[in-house]
Amino acid sequence: MLATQGKTDSVQFFAPMALTSYQLLAPLNADQRYDMGRIGEVAGALPLAKAQADSILRENPNHLLGLILEARIALLAGDTTQLHSYERRLIAAEKGELAKKRAEYARHEDDITNALQQARKSMGAKP
Repeated sequence: MLATQGKTDSVQFFAPMALTSYQLLAPLNADQRYDMGRIGEVAGALPLAKAQADSILRENPNHLLGLILEARIALLAGDTTQLHSYERRLIAAEKGELAKKRAEYARHEDDITNALQQARKSMGAKP
């Protein structure tokens, strides 16, 4: 929330505390890994965010939250090839994964909806 409000100084202050809290919860599930990855993302700790995305996708290569996190990291890294690859995978996995009605999908419904809209827009804009 602080990142969306542009309060980067607060993000930098609170992110280490939040990350430490998540590390104490180990082992983390996909939902917690996504949250930890998002904190890493907004705090500028992209290797940490990438590690969380990789862990999610290692357990389930089609997990929507892992694909979303990977796409966000690729966007921040300026890697459009990887970005489009993860966006394609996200769109392809949507129906099958949403049918599983995972609790984390309900919790992050807005993130999923926004990422799918962005992916479709991005894929539609490609030649």
